[in-house]
Amino acid sequence: INSMDDLMFYMELGIAHVLDIRAYDHVLFLIVLVVSFSLKQWKNILWLVSVFTAGHTVSLALSAYNIIDVDASLIEFFIPLTIFLTALKHLLSGVKTTSNSKVLMLLSFCFGCIHGMGFARYFNMLVVSSDTKALNLLEFSLGIEIAQLISVVVVVLLYHLITPLLKISKRDWVLVISSVVIGVTIPMLLSRYDAFAAFLF
Repeated sequence: INSMDDLMFYMELGIAHVLDIRAYDHVLFLIVLVVSFSLKQWKNILWLVSVFTAGHTVSLALSAYNIIDVDASLIEFFIPLTIFLTALKHLLSGVKTTSNSKVLMLLSFCFGCIHGMGFARYFNMLVVSSDTKALNLLEFSLGIEIAQLISVVVVVLLYHLITPLLKISKRDWVLVISSVVIGVTIPMLLSRYDAFAAFLF
């Protein structure tokens, strides 16, 4: 039986994985994922976060059990690419993004799968016993979910605090935040492109 210490360890690991300031790409994706939502749409936000966690868990499980094995250079490039594409979608559609939440759901799941694969090697190094790997994976995913909910709540609260204060529209909020995220993400893409290109060619 897994101990409470193991539960706390893997749950805290999941939280740290999302909130680690040195690996802010996860938070960047969460920001652009929910930037066009308000507190009134909390059900949509909860679904988006949970779908992302589900994709993250599925791909991490497949990688952890060596069912799939994707080259690290591909994953390292695709992670900022998912952030860039989501932010770009907001720039092209503005606040209308929320009107097609099914598309966002699909993006959230697919991009969750990509992000999950990026953590598989490190996760495997931490799991002491293969007998408890599945349970440890669920505990880790619980931590992921908690940290993601904390992140998106902060983003949505900032929207409700800043937009009235600066007297800016929801559309402007979405466009500005998405533009800033794109500006941060482009250098990440460029720095990882050489390894990505080397793998392809």
